[in-house]
Amino acid sequence: MRIISGSHKGRRIIVPKNLPIRPTTDRSKEGLFNILHHSVKINSISVLDLFSGAGNISYEFASRGAQRITSVDQDRFCVKFIQKTIQEFGFDISVIKAESLSFLEKNKIKYDLIFADPPYNWNEIFYKKLVLLSQKSLNDNGIVILEHNKFLNSSSFEGFDFSRAYGDSLFSFFK
Repeated sequence: MRIISGSHKGRRIIVPKNLPIRPTTDRSKEGLFNILHHSVKINSISVLDLFSGAGNISYEFASRGAQRITSVDQDRFCVKFIQKTIQEFGFDISVIKAESLSFLEKNKIKYDLIFADPPYNWNEIFYKKLVLLSQKSLNDNGIVILEHNKFLNSSSFEGFDFSRAYGDSLFSFFK
């Protein structure tokens, strides 16, 4: 993994092999941030990164100057890795150890952008619940981005805007 752009452009992130993650590929991440570059001012938004794994997406937002970033993951080793990396890189990211759906159910803070990369083996009901709960944690004109596999058709979900495919992964955008 590497950071694509911003203050830490090109910086590599060496992830331990034993973390239970499926990182967003550099190609997919580059495509995602190209879309975002034309639709939001990254340096003035608040971001919630759900199922953050090794923190790949959070680091990219931090490198590009996002105002407030919160990373949520339930795996204690992932949380420890993110805490170690943000200290090493000097990023200001809040890290919370929690299951993402439970976090959203209790959350009172509003975000401009919520990125969620849940396990690909979830069924459609869980994905829909995730999107609905995320939308409740959005500021006006906020965006939810769901990363999922090509077998999920999210176009019928509440607030669906559009999807973009990168290999076997898709990013679906919701308002």
